Amino acid sequence: MASQTPATVESLLSLLDQGKPFSPDPDQVTALIESSDKNLTDLFRLSDRLREKHAGRRVFLCSIINAKSGKCSQNCAFCAQSSFHHTSIDTYPLLSEEALTDQALAMAKAGATHYSIVTSGHSLNEAEIDRICRAVETIRKKTDLTVCGSLGMLSAASARKLIASGMTRYHHNLETARSHFDRICTTHSYDEDIETIHTAADNGFAVCSGGIFGLGESWAQRVEMAFTLRDLPVNTLPVNFLNPVPGTRLEDRSLVPALDALLCIAIFRLVNPDKNITVCGGREITLRDFQSWVFAAGANGLMIGNYLTTSGRDQAMDIAMIRDADLSISGELP
Repeated sequence: MASQTPATVESLLSLLDQGKPFSPDPDQVTALIESSDKNLTDLFRLSDRLREKHAGRRVFLCSIINAKSGKCSQNCAFCAQSSFHHTSIDTYPLLSEEALTDQALAMAKAGATHYSIVTSGHSLNEAEIDRICRAVETIRKKTDLTVCGSLGMLSAASARKLIASGMTRYHHNLETARSHFDRICTTHSYDEDIETIHTAADNGFAVCSGGIFGLGESWAQRVEMAFTLRDLPVNTLPVNFLNPVPGTRLEDRSLVPALDALLCIAIFRLVNPDKNITVCGGREITLRDFQSWVFAAGANGLMIGNYLTTSGRDQAMDIAMIRDADLSISGELP
């Protein structure tokens, strides 16, 4: 049923001023997208206000390690690590405990507040989970980093082991809207991803889940994904933008235009005003000189350093950008 009350930036700001519940519906969000016409200054008054209401002037900084690379059994259309694609990435089994720990120490020194161990593949076996647990125990003893995992599908038993080791956050992206998912991946179902999110949350993890913009989805599907995430036990939403990798099925896709990318972040903030939003892969090539605008668009987190198979920009530049925006870095998430 269509919304009975057309939303405007002014009407939604009025709700905030009055302390009333802020929960726009899909029709209202779609109307805001259509009315923005890429003149985002007005919309940013709302998204920036929502960000500051949720997180204040604080920004958290994530970092990752590609702990197990390539030969993935899944056929995700964007992924350089899929065994269905022919790319030039390095492939290797799970790194040693020492390598996982050394990278954590380096990222802590560079200013990261969160460190995620990321592995390719559908899921890990018990021996691999145990190795990661030992590394997490060491990292927690030697740093103040919040340790996260992105280890594929998750069983309850593995979740309990990881929690006991000191890992506190689990990352598992939906990647795109349910209505678009079968065009991106057919080797597992959308419901399997949602089940892993529930398994992680049910066993004590704070959960990160988001997606990638630029996979051929429509604006309606972008809104659909934002509302799906709103209704899941997720408190942090990673926002990625496609970086087309030669050899993948999406190698010829165009980049998301910079202003559209900022609008995507704003949509996530409008639909999820009380969740954390962190901007991750693809931001350097997609946003270019607009990277500092992510905070006005509603983000309160950044991924710094390199990504899984692509390079990020110099970490000191990101930290300077945050300070220039008069924001502070904090490891404590709202």
